[in-house]
Amino acid sequence: MTMFLTGTLAYPPLLEIVLGRVPVLVPAELPDHAVLAPAGGADTLTRLCKAQGESAAGVLVTDGGAQDLERLCYFTGWSESDFVPVDVPQVQESVHAPVSEESAEGQPRFDAETWAHAQGALACEIAREIMRGYGQRPAAMVRAIRPYLAARAWSRALADRETPCVLRSDRTRETAVRIVSDSSAHDGFFRMRQFSLQHERFDGAMSDVIQREGFVAYDAALVLPYDPERDLVLLIEQMRYGPILREDRHPWILEPVAGLVDAGESPEDCARREAVEEAGLHLGSLEPMMRVYASPGYTSEFFHCFLGLCDLGEHGGGLGGLDSENEDIRSHVLPFEDAMALVESGEVNAGPLAMMLLWLARQRERLRAAA
Repeated sequence: MTMFLTGTLAYPPLLEIVLGRVPVLVPAELPDHAVLAPAGGADTLTRLCKAQGESAAGVLVTDGGAQDLERLCYFTGWSESDFVPVDVPQVQESVHAPVSEESAEGQPRFDAETWAHAQGALACEIAREIMRGYGQRPAAMVRAIRPYLAARAWSRALADRETPCVLRSDRTRETAVRIVSDSSAHDGFFRMRQFSLQHERFDGAMSDVIQREGFVAYDAALVLPYDPERDLVLLIEQMRYGPILREDRHPWILEPVAGLVDAGESPEDCARREAVEEAGLHLGSLEPMMRVYASPGYTSEFFHCFLGLCDLGEHGGGLGGLDSENEDIRSHVLPFEDAMALVESGEVNAGPLAMMLLWLARQRERLRAAA
């Protein structure tokens, strides 16, 4: 079956990942149709719609087969029935394309060059994350956790940023680590990787092959709201699964505001979004704290930590969280000294919150003087 693909699916690097091969592509135009711009971020698909007098640019996959269609449906969430016959003037044989019934009127059109420059690389990384599960992870699961798969890909993109190497070794993963084998023991919301590797030792020799398991998680933004004029902080409280698994008698934990960084979202924007969702709080300026691994011995989870300056004078705490994410959150507003007393007593037993309060203890005088 010859397929006509447009928009993000016509981007050759992405299409090769989705199909698992290098297809034969022929540029083509479909009259009286338009390609609508993605409605969201890098993981949002474009839509091909009818539009009188316009022409939709795309590509013909001339060597397509049943597996190509199956892989496309797996990636997009479409069904085979979404591919309908269309008339592409330059070819005589039957051509099928995924045409949406959505109206194109008043909707922005897709700009292929702009999109490829701004989001093409991330879209390809997301496609790799999704297609890794082809043949193993059911398509229904992909649809359910797709935003999280995209966030996992974004985490790898964020990890590509430079960080200082003054005291520690400046050797890199590419030059000093060799992955021997890599497989998934579990791949759902979280991914458990079983892998073996060799790495360059401090004496210059290569290590033996080491077998390990690792927990693939996400980047998260954490923010501690602080009112420097009144010397107040806001903490949130919620039931957490880690303490339940440890069989802690008190699984309700005090924490900073926090949430997973969505694909394409900056950690700063995530911090502001989570403050609204969890505490109903609109932050002023953000002070960067630290960027740290949660537990680098076994998980990829990474924290972007901020102090959020705000007015807590009229904020007496309360309930928050998103029903769609089953969040049940209570916020507490209290003097900084009282929060530090909770660190000393052990009632604050979440490492990130203790770390962020100790950071604030060092910067508090400066912040209060500037308030």
